[in-house]
Amino acid sequence: MNIERRTVLKGLALSSLAGVAMSSSGLSMANSVLGTRTGLAMPTLVLVNNEVAESVFLQGVTASPAGKQVKVQRTDLGLDFIQGFDKRLRSGQPQRIIGLVDDAGAALIVDLARSAGARVQWLGQHHATTGTSKHRLLSAEAASGCAPRLGLSLNACGTGFSLTEHRLHGLQPPLQVSAAARNNVGSDQWAATLGYTLATLGSTHEGQPPLITRQPSPLTGNFVSFSIQA
Repeated sequence: MNIERRTVLKGLALSSLAGVAMSSSGLSMANSVLGTRTGLAMPTLVLVNNEVAESVFLQGVTASPAGKQVKVQRTDLGLDFIQGFDKRLRSGQPQRIIGLVDDAGAALIVDLARSAGARVQWLGQHHATTGTSKHRLLSAEAASGCAPRLGLSLNACGTGFSLTEHRLHGLQPPLQVSAAARNNVGSDQWAATLGYTLATLGSTHEGQPPLITRQPSPLTGNFVSFSIQA
């Protein structure tokens, strides 16, 4: 990956991923989940960058019914990752790819998915501080109910948050929910709930994500989440 390529990718992310990837012009949105009725039999790859790999996001993934069936891979902007991921997307094997990465990594992943003709079920931008989190989500019909589940979980643990969801090609008005912080005990709950939610996307499972009460180093900063069906 040369310097020019890195600059372009970061520029795409910083100019708002919503304007580049969260549009109907470049990506097909998946309105159903392939596989079994639960959507959990399909092989699932979880992509994380180094910071997320040490966070509670993966705790949420592994606590889900699909937790024992997932493969976790760390991302980077190197040629080996790009070639390997592109080959996986074009393998013809039905699969789901979920993850939480930084802006530059997300721009690369979404661009490769778009080029390979994969379909997106969920795309989200997240900004987290120690006491609050903000979430901008774009979802297809296949992800129906995931955003409300995230909002309810965050409200239940007492963390401050704001959440906006847009449904692509849907008639529903945008979902907008928020709550002031009642405590900062669950400041990292958004990441655990997000991991659980993405891992169970399309499932009929009604379980609850793990409740995180203590975390020495909460996950803070800007991140992008996704669920891609190849």
